Amino acid sequence: MTTPIAEEFERHRSRLFGLAYRMLGSAEEAEDTVQDAYLRFSGAGRAAVEHPGAWLAKVVTNLCLNRLASARARREQYVGPWLPEPVVTSDGSLGPLESAEQRDAVSLALLVLLERLTPTERAVYVLREAFAYGHREIADVLDLTEANSRQLYRRAAQRVASPQARFTPAPAARAGLVTSFITAAREGDMAGLEKLLAAEVTWTSDGGGKVSAARRPIEGRAKVMRFLVGGVERFAAGLDFTVAEINGGAALLGWAGGRLVGVVAFEVRDGVIAHARAVMNPDKLEFVERRLARA
Repeated sequence: MTTPIAEEFERHRSRLFGLAYRMLGSAEEAEDTVQDAYLRFSGAGRAAVEHPGAWLAKVVTNLCLNRLASARARREQYVGPWLPEPVVTSDGSLGPLESAEQRDAVSLALLVLLERLTPTERAVYVLREAFAYGHREIADVLDLTEANSRQLYRRAAQRVASPQARFTPAPAARAGLVTSFITAAREGDMAGLEKLLAAEVTWTSDGGGKVSAARRPIEGRAKVMRFLVGGVERFAAGLDFTVAEINGGAALLGWAGGRLVGVVAFEVRDGVIAHARAVMNPDKLEFVERRLARA
């Protein structure tokens, strides 16, 4: 039987997950954080919490700040490049993504940039940008002054500013680009690939030391093309590929024997791929595979 406390919490769950995920870059850790928040909410009792939404946002933010300290230490020892854990967004997991700006705000590209921030800067930036909190509200959540919140936000915004503006194409256009990409790669169509890739394109692979993956980013169109064609010949011949909305944009999913073995998210500028981020660490694919199975 559902209790009033559980019913109240469920009204906030999606928003809390979106907050925790943006803070941590890990869907599994975000789910654990939300569950910890529920236990605290249940323990406090509904009558003791005047404004549940604000109370829970503060609890989740501070739980994330605690987790980020240990996460930084783990990432320093991570094998190869670290990428955020991908999330299916077509089911509303991270809230409405009705505009290009909203989709861009949950992209792997931005989440990687957020790694530049201190935990507190990240909290201020996420609360301000993703949840439209005012600086007074942010100050209450983080026990800061409003002036300090404004200062931290300005610093965070400067540190995550991309050297080039990120323009997210319409969903249909991005899906078409992804389909064209895998067709060209599979057929070894070098001319086709050249048209799809920016001259300074970068390919980043996250295998976490658990699967074969490039230990360093591959930079430049010629090198990426050779890597792709070679990779298709060695590894991708027996894979099935699908396209799904991941982190706000069309992404390429690779399947082997019904199991998800890779997610490639694309950063697109001026109609071509500027950066491809391939998540192949099996630990980071479990969450998205479960969500896809429910669809």
